[in-house]
Amino acid sequence: MAMDALHRSLGVHRVLEPAGVLPQAAARLDADPRIGPDEVRIAVHRLNLDAASYRQLAEEHGGEGDRVRAAVLGIVERRGKMHNPVTGSGGMLIGVVDEVGDDSPLGLEPGQQVATLVSLTLTPLRITDGLARWDGRSEQVPAAGTAVLFARSIAAVLPEDLPQEVALAVLDVCGAPAATERVVHRSGHRPSVAVLGAAGKSGCLSLAAARDARAGRLVGVVRDEREAAALRAARLADEVVVADATDPLAVAAAVGPPVDVTVVCVDTPGAEHGAVLATADGGTVVFFSMATSFSAAALGAEGMAADVTMLVGNGYTPGHAALAMDLYRHSPGVRSLIEPRVRAS
Repeated sequence: MAMDALHRSLGVHRVLEPAGVLPQAAARLDADPRIGPDEVRIAVHRLNLDAASYRQLAEEHGGEGDRVRAAVLGIVERRGKMHNPVTGSGGMLIGVVDEVGDDSPLGLEPGQQVATLVSLTLTPLRITDGLARWDGRSEQVPAAGTAVLFARSIAAVLPEDLPQEVALAVLDVCGAPAATERVVHRSGHRPSVAVLGAAGKSGCLSLAAARDARAGRLVGVVRDEREAAALRAARLADEVVVADATDPLAVAAAVGPPVDVTVVCVDTPGAEHGAVLATADGGTVVFFSMATSFSAAALGAEGMAADVTMLVGNGYTPGHAALAMDLYRHSPGVRSLIEPRVRAS
């Protein structure tokens, strides 16, 4: 691929500042809705802010919906994308394909309802309705505007058998179960698995994926007895334990015998050391949270003399969208945990 074509396929031509970086690292993108020959324009219907970003914004603004809404609008206006400057994270969106460039390789057609499977932190985004239908009190954001996909972007056509809000919630975290399945399969035996944040969207899907991949002992770590009761009723884990994920000694004590694989799905910082302590020597930790400090993880593991492999869940594994949707469809336990969250939003 010629260098100019590569730049376009990655969206470099949309970077306004600083020059020479990829869209995710950019301070500001060009969100002009006029598309090039290899781009796709989406008419935005709903944003899904990632959990870490929404939590940070809600805490910063005292849970006041109007202030949270104003903060999101300000970020998008300043940056041409939804890229929280504190957490470094964004989310994803659903909408309808509005226009497709003649040279786009994505296989999309006008009129299709789609979910973007790339982060809002690298998606040119323009909001046109002031988020007037959003009260600022949930991760899912009704919106009107436009977004632009590049040749190297990823999108999934929404399934017709599920409500859009459900599909958005599942697809937002579809990388986590796919990464979990891959790690379990690659272990070569039936590994024991612990999931931190196991009652959340990514956590319950990761437990279901681990079970389908024939993991051994499954431990779900949750933050309180309310979540523990819900997870026990879902029957996704062999053991359900309550611990503050930011308290390393409490996590290790709750998990008990160290596990082969630990998956971190909590949306608050500080879970790195507990995850490492809960993992056996030679095991693997998958950090699937945008609240993770990777320097804390690396330096903490070094300080504990912990021989563990640490993986970054990058949100993309081939087939990840279909896997997550199939887990949702065939697992009553997953549905019992995700559906109340969707209704609440």
